[in-house]
Formats: sequence, structure tokens, C-alpha cells
Amino acid sequence: MELPLLPGVSRDRNIGKEKFHKSQHWGYCNNVAMLVGEDKPGIGGEPLPGQKLKPKYSVFPEEMGNGGPVWVAFDKQVLSFDAYFEEEVPDKNQELYRVRHCKIYFYLEDDTIQVIEPQVKNSGITQGTIVRRHRIPLPPPHEDQFYTIDHFNINIEIILYARRYKIIDCDQFTKYFLRKMGVRLNSPADRPDDPYTKERQKVLDSMNPLRPYERLDTSKQFFEHDGQVLRFFCVWNDPESVFHEPRELVLRYYLSDDTIDIKEIIPVNSGRDAIPLFLRRDKLPKNAPTGLYQPGTITSRTVLNVLGKLVGNKGHYILDNRKTGAVHQEFYRDSDLKIGAVINVWGRKITLCDCDEFTKEYYRTKYGIEDFTPVQYKAPPPPKPEKTFPPYNGFGSEEDSLCSCMGLLLKPPQKDFKKFMEKDRSGMESNILSFVAKLITENPVDKDRKFIISYFLSDDTISVFEHTEWNTGILGGKFLGRGRIKKPGQELFKSEPSEYFEAQNLFVGARLCFHGHNFLLVDADEYTFNYMEKHANEFPVADTGAILKKLRERAEPRSREIRQVFAAADPEHTKVIDYDRFRNLIVSMTDGAFSEHEIMTIGRYYRVRDEYEIDLHFLLAVAQEQLKKNNFDDFERLSAVFAYKDHVKCGVLPHEVCRTVCKSFKLPLVDDNLQALLTAFEDGNKQVEYKKFVDGLNWRDNQIPAFRTMKVPLKNEDGRSGQTPSFPAKGIKYLTFLDDLLGKEE
Repeated sequence: MELPLLPGVSRDRNIGKEKFHKSQHWGYCNNVAMLVGEDKPGIGGEPLPGQKLKPKYSVFPEEMGNGGPVWVAFDKQVLSFDAYFEEEVPDKNQELYRVRHCKIYFYLEDDTIQVIEPQVKNSGITQGTIVRRHRIPLPPPHEDQFYTIDHFNINIEIILYARRYKIIDCDQFTKYFLRKMGVRLNSPADRPDDPYTKERQKVLDSMNPLRPYERLDTSKQFFEHDGQVLRFFCVWNDPESVFHEPRELVLRYYLSDDTIDIKEIIPVNSGRDAIPLFLRRDKLPKNAPTGLYQPGTITSRTVLNVLGKLVGNKGHYILDNRKTGAVHQEFYRDSDLKIGAVINVWGRKITLCDCDEFTKEYYRTKYGIEDFTPVQYKAPPPPKPEKTFPPYNGFGSEEDSLCSCMGLLLKPPQKDFKKFMEKDRSGMESNILSFVAKLITENPVDKDRKFIISYFLSDDTISVFEHTEWNTGILGGKFLGRGRIKKPGQELFKSEPSEYFEAQNLFVGARLCFHGHNFLLVDADEYTFNYMEKHANEFPVADTGAILKKLRERAEPRSREIRQVFAAADPEHTKVIDYDRFRNLIVSMTDGAFSEHEIMTIGRYYRVRDEYEIDLHFLLAVAQEQLKKNNFDDFERLSAVFAYKDHVKCGVLPHEVCRTVCKSFKLPLVDDNLQALLTAFEDGNKQVEYKKFVDGLNWRDNQIPAFRTMKVPLKNEDGRSGQTPSFPAKGIKYLTFLDDLLGKEE
């Protein structure tokens, strides 16, 4: 009865085995059948009984490397050993052998070995690579095997192609690697010296030169100061000049070799010839010009004939350290040049007047000079007369008339094109500030007239549109065409440019005078409030921090009284009061010193924000209109990318993933609109249903009539609303306002 095939019960050793090949042990050599595979394993690569397989390559522990193949795990990792070998020198009495030091490199990736001998100056032997990189076999009788990492250690000998190398030491990486391999390292051995090299060095040290030697080496100065130039601005009063005007020069001192060149600055239309250099680059003697010297008088060295021509009609010369009879010339150095100094340039007296910043820093660092006051060699130029313009004559615009006074060639006035590109209408950004205004008049008919004042940020122009009301007898429409409006109270015919109304002059509560009509700004649209609050650094009336700071100066002395007044305004303790009551309290606190816009800014900041539902059809209509204008219709590929991102194929994706995909397709949608659309298509788990989202954007298949569900006031052709916007808040959180204004109450 056979045992069941269960783990630990069956004795069949072939269970789980996959390799059953048999090694070839017999073959032919010189047509003779013989045993050729004595060391080959048995069936399936398993060793035969009593057989020990010899590893072909180095074997590393499993924890070493990164788990990949050896040629990847140990790529560019090399073990470095210091070694030497002794070489016999036959037929030479001075030396019997040489000690040659070398480096042995073992490459871990493929067990290759390379031996390199460092170059030694004047050795007279070929050095460099002794053994090129390859796998080296072991010495006989194991020449069928190769060197592995197990054959290397410190203070041992190895034989490479019948040459015996003694390993004396290794680097830190090699020691760390061998210790990690479990190799017990031997103590480093001493590095022997070559006997012949040692004797040769003793002879060289004992030798003295037969004649005095003078070393003239300027390489150090060149390498330290190459490219460094001192520059001085000079002046030369030419006595032979007809008008005796000063000649401006630039002196350059080269620190690398102490040479000087001078270049003349020739003014325009001076009548002088343009020459490359006033003085070519060379060392400048201090006492030039001097008499001419005979050839051979000026030399770098002086020699003496000490024996004459006694033996074989030959002389014997030595170097004269005293330099007897030598001509010594003094040249200008960097220590001789300073501001105010007068130098001699071959008989011409040149004054150093100023220098550049590098020269100042050089003298400040090396010589400690701090005074670099320039020398004034010419009178300062007269001040340019102030250019005056004639007064405006009334023809054309002031800018156009001013351009006719700027030059002979008439040019139109330059417009601020950069501002126009930044502040022009772009997508949903209109860059138009719209205000509701009323006339300041005692006429009962004009008191009820309503106007829309629009300020265009792109070119600082203003237009006024009157709201049409039935049965008033007043025809509405365009009241004032678009253009720049001057501030009142300015003289018409004057030389100075007139002042125009700017964006900062328009805010709720401001009083404006347009061509004799006085307006009071009573309200603004939501875009205007948002724009001014977003650019609070340009509009102080919309800066919440500045308004609170100004209000805190008035409220701090009466902090307790103010808290009581606000608490009395909220008898039901709801922590919220309406805007009208809040406004009246602020007006009473400030005695009317704050404008209406500043109070509305505070109210908008601390208002109770309403949560409203987004009109999905309106958002889709706006988005489809933008996509249609930009000719975007690649909805199939957009759906494919969404499906590719959906790894679990559940039909939904996270909000940020959908936004990233839309940005990668460069959808021509404002980021706020895109975020609102993605939020509208989210499910209960805050995941976006991307199929419905793409179908909603597809204006080709699912086109939505433009603005069919828009529930906002209609606008006329100039973009001005037909209704008066009101303050969009149900209440003001006055406790938060008081805590920010007066600090938290203890």
C-alpha cells in the first residue's frame, strides 16, 4: 500500500523538481572517446554523491546588493588593493632587483581584474596598465578556474600569469565590503622601498650645483593674477595743443606681469585721429626717457670669466650674484599708482584722477587705503535748462497738442499698451467698475433719476448711462459718451497737464462732478466690490485691515460703551444684527468720518454668507459658449482619458483628478467656473461623475440654448445692469467684528 501524496509523508525526492537533464560526461578528443566531464553535476544539475562543485563566479550573500542580478547590483563597484612585485635585473651591478608598486582592481560585477602601475617620473621603464581588465585564471594545477573575491585579502600573495604580487593594503570601501562578506582581514604589511631608487636619491641629495643658479620664475604671479586688471582714469594736459584742453586717458595695469597700456578717450567730432592705443602694453620705466644703452648692457644675468682661455682656448664662466656693473631700471608697480599721483609716461606728465570699483577693492584689501576721492580736472557741465511748454490752445486733446511740442516730427500720443492688455476684457473678467449714481440737485424731477457710471480700467475712461423709467418724461440711454473726464476746478489754457478722474476717486459715497453735473455714488455691482477688495492695495476704501485700524483709533477709548450699544441692538442674543442697524451704529461711532463704501466693506467682510444652489444649466450654457468660441470639440479623447484614469471602472473620479485632466486638455474655462461645474456633478461621496460631466460640456451633441435659465438682471449693450444692486447680506456677525476691533473680551 502506497503512502498518500502529502507533505512529510511521501519519500519521492522528485516532487517539485523541474529539471531532469543529464550532463554530458563523455566526448571525443582527437577522435578518441574519453571522459571529459569529471567535474560536471548529475541529473538536474545536482551534485553527485561526494562531489563538490567549484563556483565559476563569486558568490555573495543574499542581503548584499539590491536583489537584482550581480551585474546590476554591483555595477561600478570596484575593490582596490595596493600591491607590489619584485622584478629581477640581470647584467647590472647597480641593482639586482626592482620593487615596483602597483594597483590591483577587482570588478565585482563580472570578477574581472586589472593591474595598473602608477607613472614614476624619470623611471626609464614602461609603466601604466600591466594587465588589462579580464578574468584571470588561477595558477596551475587549477588553471581551469578563475580568481574570485574569495582569493583576495590583505598581506597575502597572489600569482597572476607567473608573476607574484604581494598585497599590502586596500582602501576603506574594500575593507568595509570584505568585512561585510565575512572575511577576516589581515594586518596591513609595510611598503618596501626600491633599493636602487633609494641609493639614487641619496646621491642626488648630496650633489651641489657646480655654479650658482638664479631662478627667475614668474608663473606664480601669472596664475594668481591672470585676468585681473587695475583701471585708472587719467588726464594729460598737452602743452602743444592749440586750445590746451585736457586729454582724457584710461590706464590699465596688468597684475599678471606688471605691464601697463594706455588708451585715449577721443570725444566725438574732436578732429583727432582714432588710434588703437596711446601707449602699447609694456613695463613703464619711471625715469624715461634716458640715454640709449649699448647692445648687451641690459641683461637678466651677469656672468664672470674666472679662468680665461687657458686650457684648450676655452673659457670658464660663473654667474655673478652681485651683478657687478648691471644696469638697474625702476618700473612702475601697483604701489606707485594712486588717485592724485602724477606719473611719467616717457616725458608726459599724466595725473591719475579716478579708478573703477575693482581697483578700489584691490587697494582697500592689499594696502588698506580707504580714501578714493576723485580729482576734478574739468568744470562740471552746466545744468540743462528746464524744458517749458506753451499753454494749451484748445485745439484737439491736451496730449496731442503736447506731442507737437516734443519734436519736429509729429507723432500721436503713446498709449499704455501694457495696461490695456492687462486690464482689457478677458473671458468673464470685464475689468469695468460699475456704480449706481444719483444727481445732487434740488429739482424734484431730477432727484429720482438713476445713472450707471462705468469706469473702464483698460484706458481710464468713463461712460454714464441713464436708467430708463416709464412715465417720467425723461428719455434714458446714453447720458455721457465714453472718454476721460477732467477733474473740476482746473484752468483750461495752461502748460501743465490736467488731472483726470482715476479709479481710486470712484467709490460708494463719493461726490463727482462731470462737466457741471454733480453725482453721488450710492451703490455698486458685485463685480466692482469684489475687484476693489481683491486689489485692496490700490483702493484704500476696500482695505479691511486699514479700515479696522482707522476705526480702532476712535473706538478704543469707548470700548465698553460700544460693546453695550451693540449688545442692546441684539435683544434676542442671536449674535447677528441687520445691516441698517449696523451702519447706523458705525456712523454714530465715527461721527460720519467714514465713507459709505468703507462701512459696506466692513459689512461685507462680517456678513452672514448665504448658501445658494448653483444653476447647473446656466453654468453649462456659459461653458459650452466658451468651448464653442474656442473651437474645442475633442470630447471623445477627453472621455477616453477619464476612463483610463478610472482604474476600478466605477464611473466616478476624485475632484482633483478631474480638474488635472481638464487642465491638461487646456479647456478654455475660468478656474472658478470649472470648479463649480465639477462640484455640481459630484455624488454623495464627493466623487465626480465624469461621463455626465463630459456629456454636459459636449456642445455638439447636447447643446443648451444660450442663457435660457439665466436669472440675473438683463444688461444693455454697454454691459450696464438695468437694476440697482442691493447689499447682499441678511445680517452682520457683530461679535466677531468687535473681537477683531477691540480684542476678545475677558
